[in-house]
Amino acid sequence: MERVNRIFNHPAYQEAMEAIEEAETDRIFCKHDMEHFLSVARLAYIYNLEEQAGIAREIIYSAALLHDIGRGLQYTKDIPHHEAGVGMAEKILPECGFSDEEQAQIIDAILFHRREGVKKGGPLRTFLNKADKRSRNCFICRARDACKWHKENMNLKIDY
Repeated sequence: MERVNRIFNHPAYQEAMEAIEEAETDRIFCKHDMEHFLSVARLAYIYNLEEQAGIAREIIYSAALLHDIGRGLQYTKDIPHHEAGVGMAEKILPECGFSDEEQAQIIDAILFHRREGVKKGGPLRTFLNKADKRSRNCFICRARDACKWHKENMNLKIDY
């Protein structure tokens, strides 16, 4: 997990996290913070183990830490966060020691973590998408009634 910690400590990552925190200070809905990123990582890793997909834990955690990192640019420059996140990941990943193949896998998962084409890609893309959705604890959320998620998509019971 050394490279995951390099991502976390990377100056561009820290700067992006600060921008997200500042932009979401008054947000009543789920935040895009380290708690969310680690919940997504842990769920995606569970899915990986359950399906015996064989994806390295470090790859899953790296994708999860980076999947919403573009939120700050979405808030300030109206760039879709998955696209902004890819640009940031392309800078951070090589500086943290990831191979070209690993970078491609992580970037693909970031790019498609919220798109219709998620099921057409590899398992990392699918696990990240599913974990991102299932990580939200709607059943205890005080803002649930004001949330834009459709009721049928809300997590209204403990699943994992």
